[in-house]
Amino acid sequence: MDKRDIVELIDNNVNQVQLLIHERVHIWQEYVLFSGLWWLGVFLSIIPWIVWFLVRNKHSTDRILYAGFFVMVISLILDILGDQLGFWHYRFNVIPVLPTYFPWDVTLMPITIMFLIQVKPRANPYLKAILFALLTSYVAEPFITWLMIYEPLIWRFSYSVPIQFIIYLFANYISRRNKYKELA
Repeated sequence: MDKRDIVELIDNNVNQVQLLIHERVHIWQEYVLFSGLWWLGVFLSIIPWIVWFLVRNKHSTDRILYAGFFVMVISLILDILGDQLGFWHYRFNVIPVLPTYFPWDVTLMPITIMFLIQVKPRANPYLKAILFALLTSYVAEPFITWLMIYEPLIWRFSYSVPIQFIIYLFANYISRRNKYKELA
């Protein structure tokens, strides 16, 4: 197969994907936008950030936000991979073209971890990590599955436990860093 044939295959695939995305946006506009679960997603995307802003430790805002942004990036990457590989998919998205559940990746995961880092900062991070992993894997994921927002296809809730555990520990580590070189 020469380069032109490969380019044609790729272009045809992209065209099919774009048609499906247009169909997805149409379904979202007709049935999801302004539905109860859409409003729940909007609420979950905004209100936790307001609450965090009001109750955060003002002296630790920067370092805790670094950890939160790390969690956002990792959550988005893993969620996109899981969706694209067919491990799970989401319905009732806040934003139709994102293959992730925006409130989970950009708000709920980072805010929960930032609160856990801030509350009892001297507590054992491994205990906090296991608490976070168990709650997200066995309470949050089943709940959004029950709401029919999240549909695990070949994924089991138990698979999430070690991933959530590691994400928390890395975020905690990032929040403890204080060896930044001064800007020249």
